[in-house]
Amino acid sequence: MKKYKPLPDYLTIKQSGIEGLGLFATEDIENKTRIGITHYFLWEEVTRSPLGGFINHSKSPNCTLLRASNRNWLETTEDIKAGQELTLKYEMYKVE
Repeated sequence: MKKYKPLPDYLTIKQSGIEGLGLFATEDIENKTRIGITHYFLWEEVTRSPLGGFINHSKSPNCTLLRASNRNWLETTEDIKAGQELTLKYEMYKVE
């Protein structure tokens, strides 16, 4: 039986210079890597996954969301180095 893991082995959560806690690479991640599901959509409800709960907004993000069926997937848009924070341009929420 496969054990539930909220994050891939190559990610960790730690203090962010952007806001609160953020997602950080523990090893290099290649461009176009599909990391995992950030949100589930069921009728009018949106449920955020542990992965989606810690990714911070950036005007110069290194990840994007891919919508597939009733899920949003996080995918890298560039090579990410170990220690680097993964970021996303928020489009589901209003950010100043």
